[in-house]
Amino acid sequence: MQIRPRRRRVSSGIRELSRETYLDVSNLVYPLFLMDGANIKEEIHSLPGNYRMSLENIIKEIDSCMKLGLKAFILFPSVDEKHKNKTATYSYSSTNFYIRAIKEIKKRFPECVLISDVAMDPYSSDGHDGLVHNDQIVNDDTLPILSKMALAQAEAGIDLIGPSDMMDGRIGYLRDELDNSGFENTGIMAYTAKYASAFYGPFRDALNSAPKKGDKKTYQMDFRNTREALLEAELDYNEGADFLMVKPALHYMDVIKSLKDSFNIPIAAYHVSGECAMLSAACKNGWLDFNKAMPETLYSLRRAGADIILTYFAKDYAKMASKL
Repeated sequence: MQIRPRRRRVSSGIRELSRETYLDVSNLVYPLFLMDGANIKEEIHSLPGNYRMSLENIIKEIDSCMKLGLKAFILFPSVDEKHKNKTATYSYSSTNFYIRAIKEIKKRFPECVLISDVAMDPYSSDGHDGLVHNDQIVNDDTLPILSKMALAQAEAGIDLIGPSDMMDGRIGYLRDELDNSGFENTGIMAYTAKYASAFYGPFRDALNSAPKKGDKKTYQMDFRNTREALLEAELDYNEGADFLMVKPALHYMDVIKSLKDSFNIPIAAYHVSGECAMLSAACKNGWLDFNKAMPETLYSLRRAGADIILTYFAKDYAKMASKL
C-alpha cells in the first residue's frame, strides 16, 4: 500500500501538523444578558451557566473574560414591561439602561468588541421584531424605528450594530443613516439567514421577549429553505453589511457552507440557546463528556465555514484554551 492516511495519525505531533481546522478564542463571541438594577445575577433555568446580570456584574464578567483572551461580546437587554410600548420608544431613549451600559462598558474596556441587538422585540409591547399594525408586521414603517435604535447605540460607542429583525431593506437603510450621521466606521453584523427555529426557547426565557400574539414566521425564514438564504445574503452584502450571520448554527451548517463559498466577507454563526442547552443537558445526565463534546461542536461550525461563532460556551472554551 503506497497511500496510508494513518501515517498522518500515528502521534499527537503529526496529527497537529496535519490539522486542517483551527479554533482560537478570537473566533468567539460571548452573549450576555443585561438587566436594569443592581446586584442582580439570576441564572437562566433553561440555559444553565448563563445569567441575567445588572451592569456591575456584567462588568465583572467581561473583565474575567478579557483576562482569558475573550474580547468580543454581544449584549442583549431584558426590559421591564413598564418600558414597552407599540413603537419601542424606550429603545433609543437616553434613559435606556442598555444605552448607558454600552457607554460604561466601552469606557472600562475600550479594546473589547461590543455587538448590539437591533430589533423591536425587547422593547415592544407586542413582542415582535417589527411594528405591528392591524395584526400585520409592517416592514417599511419599522425601518425608521430601527434606525433611531441603531443611531443611539452608535452614539453610545457600540462597535458593531446587530440587526436581528429580518425586515427587508434594513441593512441599506441603517447603513445610510449611520453614514449620514457620521458613524461610517460603525460596522453592521447582519442577521442574514435567521430562521424561524424551535431552538430559541431559552433565549426567549432570558429576555421574556416572545410574541404576545402570533409567531415570527412572516419575517424569519422557513427552516426548509436554503436558496432563500443566498438571496438574503446577496441583499445584505450589496446593502453594505460587514458580516453575514446564520442563525441557528449547528442545524444549519449547510447554509454556513453556502454563504462561505459565495461571499468574501466574514461569516458568523450563532450557536443558539437551544442548541447549547441540549448539549448541556446531555452532559449533565452523563450521556456526553462536556470537555470533549463542546469543542467538537464548535470545531464542526468552523469546519463548515464559520469565521465567527457566537456561543454560550465561549467562556468555557476560553478557559479550556488557557490551560493548553
